[in-house]
Amino acid sequence: MRTIYVVTHPEATHHVEGIVGGWHDSQLTPVGLSVAASIAQALRPQIPDGVDVELFSSDLRRTRQTAEKVAELFGVKPILDRRLREKSYGEAGGRPQEWLDQRFVPPPAVGERLEHDEGVEGAETRAVLAQRIYAAMDEILQRPCEHQIIVTHGGSLTFVVASWIKMPIKATGYASFRVPSGSITTLREDDFFHYRTVVNLGDIRHLDSAEAG
Repeated sequence: MRTIYVVTHPEATHHVEGIVGGWHDSQLTPVGLSVAASIAQALRPQIPDGVDVELFSSDLRRTRQTAEKVAELFGVKPILDRRLREKSYGEAGGRPQEWLDQRFVPPPAVGERLEHDEGVEGAETRAVLAQRIYAAMDEILQRPCEHQIIVTHGGSLTFVVASWIKMPIKATGYASFRVPSGSITTLREDDFFHYRTVVNLGDIRHLDSAEAG
């Protein structure tokens, strides 16, 4: 049986500064670092002692910092993969959110959505984002390890889950799996039917311990 825990990084500086994230290399806030430690503590009892664990992470600083907290507790080294990054917002990255809001062109209700140009120079389309996330997931799932942890971003998680359930990329134009920052999504494949289950989406029960701390 394979179980994958997908972690979205917790509060980062771009959240509190009101600027666009994407590929802007923000870092975790003190609150975010505390939540990252709580995420690691929440994952520890879910995975039996002594089994092999693999840890994958986006290479951006905020996800690396989150992965490092998990790595410390499990005694593993994160495998960094830039394909697990958040969607690039091109020249909007690191600018005030208002700057992007004034220029952003939303996708049409009907018609081409994945290749839609959002009106920002250098921004990725959802098709490009989906293709790189799917490619990363294909490689992760080819590995035999039964306990894997992926640290990524809120926008990217939609395509991690869509890839997991084998939704064709061309069918993801309307897909959106929204989860809170600092959440844990659990994916599981059984050994008999090989069904791929989304056990839970965006679990944040561990945030109670972070707030208490």
